[in-house]
Amino acid sequence: MTNAQPRVRVERVGHVLVIEMCRADKRNAIDRAMADALDEALTSLDRDDDLRVGVLAADGPVFSAGSDLTAGGDYYTERGGEYGVIRRRLTKPLIAAVDGPALGGGFEIVLACDLVVASEDAVFGLPEVAIGLVPTCAGLFRAPRSLPLNLAKELALTGDPIPASRAYAAGFVNVLAPGGEARAAAVHLAERIGRNAPTAVRASLAAINDVVSADDPAGWKATDSAKRSILGSEDAAEGVRAFLEKRPPKWTGR
Repeated sequence: MTNAQPRVRVERVGHVLVIEMCRADKRNAIDRAMADALDEALTSLDRDDDLRVGVLAADGPVFSAGSDLTAGGDYYTERGGEYGVIRRRLTKPLIAAVDGPALGGGFEIVLACDLVVASEDAVFGLPEVAIGLVPTCAGLFRAPRSLPLNLAKELALTGDPIPASRAYAAGFVNVLAPGGEARAAAVHLAERIGRNAPTAVRASLAAINDVVSADDPAGWKATDSAKRSILGSEDAAEGVRAFLEKRPPKWTGR
């Protein structure tokens, strides 16, 4: 990015690349420019032999609210899929450093990472049902993979978020840090990984991901089916309209 206010900042800390989303005024919602910037940063992580681990953090009080609804769905990249992150197969570990809310697509970004460090201020949620939509960036199959099944269903069906402490107790969060300290704690975790043999780390990550992601095609197929079932529904249109107008939705069940 060459403009005065880049969507993403990157910083090298030894063998660690810290990638920071920088759209705090929009709750780090992802638009075309941010998706491209994230895609570029993650490609640099993958291709630079001197880098061993990535940390994905965010500026401001919100990690990410997910999709920018004014972007019209224009946030897909060839290498990374949605947001430049969701469908990417990284060869190096990526750690999410979460301070504040990670909701909807923001939570799905966290689910796309290999490890999670969260501060006590973090919350995680899939609020799509509250506006008549469904999670479309792998939350419907990655959440049950990373969390206990009933907890994943609670998130998807109620739309209510859970605090970092509950996510930590459930085993989803690797490190629970004090408020505002997620980035520093994530860099520390990244350095613990980075001191090991890069070839062994990459091989171990690839082996785990080969097994864990084997059912991804079925997950995407089920997600597409859920998305088609609400496409054009009155509830979906009303939910988005009510959200943008900042009022309670009036559901019809159609």
